[in-house]
Amino acid sequence: MTGDSGPPQVYELTINGSFTHVRADPDTPLLHVLRNDLGLRGSRFGCGVGLCGACLVMVDGRAVPSCDTPMWAVEGRTVVTVEGLATGAGLHPVQQAFLDGQAAQCAFCVSGVLVAAAALLADTPRPDESQVIAALDRNLCRCGAQRRMVAAVMQAGQSSPEPG
Repeated sequence: MTGDSGPPQVYELTINGSFTHVRADPDTPLLHVLRNDLGLRGSRFGCGVGLCGACLVMVDGRAVPSCDTPMWAVEGRTVVTVEGLATGAGLHPVQQAFLDGQAAQCAFCVSGVLVAAAALLADTPRPDESQVIAALDRNLCRCGAQRRMVAAVMQAGQSSPEPG
């Protein structure tokens, strides 16, 4: 579907805290630019239609599927991939909780799960179990690690500072 909307254009956006210029066809999926042009391979290609969650990234703080988000839709916006969750020398609390709780199995879905969890924790620092389950509902995990993932997100929320 790329190339149907005109010639390549230059898009300006912030990716993982760095202002970036990217040249792409308007309908090129963000996932392709992240993986192929920028070398950010943490987001995975799963279904290609935004249903499995493997490609989730945060756009302006909201978890969105990058496989069906066209470049024209991210012009001037802020994108955070799984690579951008950690700050400085420390992991994001949800990344650390996944390690501590051995929440990942095959790891194919984990980058999308981590991004969805980080978006939830940014919005709701101390979510209850039903909120975590709802936030991860769009992430397909075929390994059966969902209970450990939910527990890890709950742990990350409990270890965050009290809100307010």
